[in-house]
Amino acid sequence: MTSPKFTVVTPTYNQGQFIEKTIDSVLSQGYPNLEFIIIDGGSKDNTVEIIKKYERHLTYWVSEPDRGQSHAINKGMTKATGDYLTWLNSDDWYLPGALQQMHELFAAHPEAGMVVGEGRIVDQTGKEVLHISPMPEITLATLYTWLNGGNFLQPSSAYTRRAWEVAGQIDEGIHIALDLDLWLRMAKAGVKFVTTDALLSEALSHPQAKTTAFEDLMRLDCALVIIRHGGEHVARKTLDEMITRYSWYRRNYEAIISNPLLKMLRPIVKRFAKPGEYWSDFVPPWVKD
Repeated sequence: MTSPKFTVVTPTYNQGQFIEKTIDSVLSQGYPNLEFIIIDGGSKDNTVEIIKKYERHLTYWVSEPDRGQSHAINKGMTKATGDYLTWLNSDDWYLPGALQQMHELFAAHPEAGMVVGEGRIVDQTGKEVLHISPMPEITLATLYTWLNGGNFLQPSSAYTRRAWEVAGQIDEGIHIALDLDLWLRMAKAGVKFVTTDALLSEALSHPQAKTTAFEDLMRLDCALVIIRHGGEHVARKTLDEMITRYSWYRRNYEAIISNPLLKMLRPIVKRFAKPGEYWSDFVPPWVKD
C-alpha cells in the first residue's frame, strides 16, 4: 500500500549557515511519499545557492520577499497536498526515522489530529541545552501552561490536513508564538493530540534564533496568545513575574545612572560612543543626550 503523503514546509531567510543540515535531515528520512517545500524570503546570503543544489529533490521552492515566518509557512501550506503536514525551520532538523515514527503513530491512532514526540535544543557544538518532553496528555488546559512545563518542540510534531483545515492557517500577525496559537486553536476545535516518548528532532540554539535573541518577547507573546484563547488565569502569573523583575531592574538602573561618579565620566564615555555603532545603541540615555 502507498504510504500517506507527508508534506514538510521549510520557511527560511538568510540561514545559509544552517539550512543544508535541515534539508539533508528531511531528504535522508527515506520516507517513501514525501513532499518537500522551501519558502525563502529573498535571502541575500548563500541560502539560494544551497537550495539550488538540492532542487531536483524538492517539490517546490521559491525565493522572494515575504512578510516573515508566518507568511512563509502559509505560502508553503497553500502548495501542500499531503495527508500529514508540518513545517521545519531552517535551523532545526529531524533525527533519523522521525517521519516514519510519526506516520506509525498516526496509523496506530486514527483518532489523532496531531502527533507530538520528544525533542531537544542543542548549541552550535552539539551539546544538549534542553530536553523537551511533551505532557502525556495534551489538552487545552495543558497548553495554557506552555510557559510552565506544558510546551513541546514544534519540529517534533505533525498534524493531519483535517486538523489544519479546522484550525485555519497561521495567524500572520503573530511572529513568535505562532505555533502555540495554532495548537490552541486546534485544541479548541477538538483536535486530538497523541504523544510519544520517541526523540524526533533537534533545534539549534544560536544568537540569531528568535527564541534565543528575544526570549522575554517570546514569553510575552506566548502569554498574550494564551490570554487570547481563554487562559488568562494561567498567563497572568507569568506577566506579573515579568513586571516584578523589570521593576527591580529599573530601580537599580536608575540608581546606577544617578551616581555622581558616572555623571562625571559622561563626557569621556560620549567621546567613544560613535553614532551607528552596534554597542552605542545600548548606551544609557544620560550618555546619548
